[in-house]
Amino acid sequence: MSTDLTASKSSLDPSFFSHNPATGVEVARYPDSTKADVDLAVAKAKIASHSWQALGFRARRKVLLKWAKYLTDHIDEGAWWIYEETGKPESDAKLEFTLAIGHLGWAAKNASLILSEQRRSPGLLMANMSATVERLPYGVVGVIGPWNYPVFTPMGSIAYSLAAGNTVVFKPSEFTPGVGVWLTESFAKVSPLPNIFTVVTGQRDTGRFLTESAVDKISFTGSTRTAKKVAASCAERMTPVVLECGGKDAALVDHDADIKRAAENILWSGLSNAGQTCIGAERVYVHEKVADRFIEEITALAKQVKVGVHYGPATMPSQLKVIAEHIADAKAKGGTFKLGGPESVGEKYVQPVIITNLDESSRAIQEETFGPTLVINRVRDMKEAINLANGTNYGLGAAVWSRRNGENIASQLRSGMVSINSVISFAAVASVPFGGVKESGYGRIHGPEGLLEFTYPRSIVRARFQMPMGFTTFRRSRFADRLIIRLIKLLHGRSIG
Repeated sequence: MSTDLTASKSSLDPSFFSHNPATGVEVARYPDSTKADVDLAVAKAKIASHSWQALGFRARRKVLLKWAKYLTDHIDEGAWWIYEETGKPESDAKLEFTLAIGHLGWAAKNASLILSEQRRSPGLLMANMSATVERLPYGVVGVIGPWNYPVFTPMGSIAYSLAAGNTVVFKPSEFTPGVGVWLTESFAKVSPLPNIFTVVTGQRDTGRFLTESAVDKISFTGSTRTAKKVAASCAERMTPVVLECGGKDAALVDHDADIKRAAENILWSGLSNAGQTCIGAERVYVHEKVADRFIEEITALAKQVKVGVHYGPATMPSQLKVIAEHIADAKAKGGTFKLGGPESVGEKYVQPVIITNLDESSRAIQEETFGPTLVINRVRDMKEAINLANGTNYGLGAAVWSRRNGENIASQLRSGMVSINSVISFAAVASVPFGGVKESGYGRIHGPEGLLEFTYPRSIVRARFQMPMGFTTFRRSRFADRLIIRLIKLLHGRSIG
């Protein structure tokens, strides 16, 4: 892989560097953007937004599909950047990349269908009017991305914003700036216009500068704690926000579940990407009739997982402390360790940890761990499982395993997304919305809702002809008043049985 980018950035000052968390080797240096840098990028994007919007759906579709083709042709290169800055296995990096391309293609192809002008009925009282609703892009969308899925997650905002007619200023995580730079450079190769999708690299202050800038909307992915600061900052300017925050997702396993398949999939959900998945399983509630069999099965599978092969290191070193604290708290509260324990947390990697019979007040149940740990508790029935699954401040995703009762169980979960007899499958389906409730955030990316999220509605009502008598005038007659009341009584005065 060429290192020209590294060389070109290394002399910039002030700057910061990204590194490979698996090897500790520096990847590249990037400018630590100042407030002036961010404001300039937003100003350029605002000017460019008029031309991008003027292209229309068809022309933007061509550009975005051309970009999707470029990314498809350069999957190896893009995946290399993901690996270098996150340390995740090459296979996982390529999977992330391909899912992101799928969302880009869907947004490009469906924007005109979802966002086209709609005609609405004006109603009998306003029968002389034509009523339409059009969807307009906000202008400039600021996207603040995470480090755990540095392409897939921000693409849910970037692709849908661009398809809707916005320009985008992207602030990637300070742990994965190279991924963000590479993405914007790839777009520039196919874009007919400059400053449509640009990047500002930097550390935490750069993200704050973006929320305080003249952007027209912010889409943030990260911790709930930081999301609250982002929302507060945006509130100063009444800037609308999309917040995709943390999760403490539960998997529910009923007595009629396919135990082997459930164990295999839940283990992957909880441990893949070193547990650094906001929609990954962290809690498992298993019907007591099958709990012993499930625990035996998933523990046996977990023992076969090879750290450094099946998943990589902790990308953010400070997360190791959180994982260690949760494990220690679980031990103090009497949890049974079926696999691993406090010794599982190393300098870079965390070995798989499976804990059973843990008190629900434990931090490993109530707080996001973001590590390769699973807490498995027995329940008397699915009613108890549902109550426990709903018993945290989070509400992002969930998984249900049952041959007959899946939909009934799913309907009672307080979460934005649920997969039945699968795990995190909703993330790969471009036509459904992605997002959570409670402290997992608000707003949606992906699907029609994702396109609508990055536009605002404008209502247009036009008089097709003038009525014989006017209602919106100081010359309105008493006859007109009586006519209005008579029409309302005719339309709404009858009782409904």
